Amino acid sequence: MKPIFDAWDLNYKSIFGAVRQNETIRFTIRLSKDIHLDFAPVIVLFRTGFKERYINMNEITEEEDCIAYSAEYYARYSDIHYYYFSYLQNGRRCFIKKVNNHEGSVSGGELFQLTVYKKDYHTPDFLKGGVMYQIFPDRFCKSGKVHENIPDGRILRDDWGGIPNYKPDKNGHVWNNDYFGGDFAGIQSKLPYLKDLGVTCIYLNPIFEAHENHRYNTADYMKADPLLGTNEEFSELCAEAEKYGISIILDGVFSHTGADSVYFNKFGRYPELGAYQSRDSFFYDWYTFIEYPEVYEAWWGIDTLPNVVENNENYTRFICGEEGVLNYWLNLGASGYRLDVADELPDQFLNNLRKSVKNFNTDKIVIGEVWEDASNKESYGIKRRYLLGDQLDSVMNYPFREAIINYAKGGSTSDLINSVMTITENYPKPTVDVLMNFVSTHDIERAINRLGGDDCSDKSKDWMAGNMLSAEQYQKGKNLLKTAMALQFFLPGVPSIYYGDEAGMQGYKDPFNRGCYPWGNEDTELIEYVSELSRVRKSVPNMKDGKIYFMSSEGIADDRLVAFTRTGFTCEKDCLVIINRSGDEVNIQNFSSRFNLFTDFEPLYGKFENDTAVIPPYGYTLVSAKFIK
Repeated sequence: MKPIFDAWDLNYKSIFGAVRQNETIRFTIRLSKDIHLDFAPVIVLFRTGFKERYINMNEITEEEDCIAYSAEYYARYSDIHYYYFSYLQNGRRCFIKKVNNHEGSVSGGELFQLTVYKKDYHTPDFLKGGVMYQIFPDRFCKSGKVHENIPDGRILRDDWGGIPNYKPDKNGHVWNNDYFGGDFAGIQSKLPYLKDLGVTCIYLNPIFEAHENHRYNTADYMKADPLLGTNEEFSELCAEAEKYGISIILDGVFSHTGADSVYFNKFGRYPELGAYQSRDSFFYDWYTFIEYPEVYEAWWGIDTLPNVVENNENYTRFICGEEGVLNYWLNLGASGYRLDVADELPDQFLNNLRKSVKNFNTDKIVIGEVWEDASNKESYGIKRRYLLGDQLDSVMNYPFREAIINYAKGGSTSDLINSVMTITENYPKPTVDVLMNFVSTHDIERAINRLGGDDCSDKSKDWMAGNMLSAEQYQKGKNLLKTAMALQFFLPGVPSIYYGDEAGMQGYKDPFNRGCYPWGNEDTELIEYVSELSRVRKSVPNMKDGKIYFMSSEGIADDRLVAFTRTGFTCEKDCLVIINRSGDEVNIQNFSSRFNLFTDFEPLYGKFENDTAVIPPYGYTLVSAKFIK
């Protein structure tokens, strides 16, 4: 018996996933001939805050054991739509809703989602098909250059590679004021290395002047932190990177500032009159005071990070205006922004921010930090509109990260497939092509620790500081990291390497995941593996914008392997990707009969001969083939 409905099957839903505004989509359900209907079934669609719309479905064909009914929907409004099907049988109303993530069932309990994005929504081309590299600026490379005008209160470390300070003072405060001295010149000196690694875009954690080493407590939006270099040196870095085919995007921290800043000036460091110092300050209405001046709204209650009122006219103009922060750094060479805590930026501010960036140049990118499915995310009671065309181009792809890590550690193939397909179904295709796919970041433990080490969720900072992976744990983590990175590089989106992951860097949670890059002590075998992934990915045009279709249950039935195609729009042939998460070499014999929907098989990468594909331990093999239509 065929499914009643399957949202991932074009025989049931004529367009996979999200649709562009003004497109027409056909829905088809198949009901058993044993069901005697009182009336033809209907599809019921609605948007949050709007009434349901009922569309009659017409019988289109009688099949062997079922009758197919179909209806078309013209997607007039950009929004998140929800839908289900209904029919009347013997006076009883029956509902067809979602089970198993994508199939319809009378016993189902969830609504199907249809994302409709704006007709003119497009995302920048420069990132598509590329490789991103995330750098925590203080810890990547120290040039040795002497920088001037270093603010007071900083501890300058001379032990590159030492454990970052993490212990609180006698009052329980962690100051994060130790600096190892990574700078713009150091990054610039490593551009040839990054080029060889296959990097096409650098994402820098905050570079604006700030008085903690993570620099998420901005002190001056218009000035690079003196330990990194000058604004002119940043511009020089962008210009030099461009020669290597590398763009640079910045971390925009716009939901809060530092208390120790030009704008709040709690400690009187700056000559400007700060909001903390006087109600007459130009910056006073940027902030929300409860009991002036000591009690104010702060990010997660941390009093060193006072929240701003993003929609305050003066603040919005300062960030998004023609002479504002966004345009200033774009003029210096930045290619866009990753927005810190996008959940905490209101819709109107995000609309203004995108408009500002795109008015400068439509090929500049806006990426949001969102940890969940960004298409249906709710924050502070508001249904967010990140990916409908007015706000973000892309998001940090945490759902993929969790799916990849869990699969590499032995999770079920079906869980991986469901996680990946749900995101590709819910997100607009222009967004999917530029998704930021990572396995580590500055906010989570490094993947090699998550894969090979102990669970650190209930461990103390002292434990994390004192525990390195054993040789056995390191090898296990490295092997599984290879599997995870293969998925990261070949799934839809853009792989983002967290600096040092390719060199075998370890580190549990903050600040130990933010250590110094181990120049001279890298795992060169792992670096070569990542470089190879970049080269292979670049050589397959399908990886730029090809759709994905999982083959695990069709061509193979082996828990050690996952297989999928990347189908390119302009490519004559598809790319079959087979990844091995085990320590065994796996042979797939009689390949053409197993993948019988394809023909004209040719090796793209790895060993494929005599109709047998050989998948190396913790490795991958790529085969090109022509789909039989």
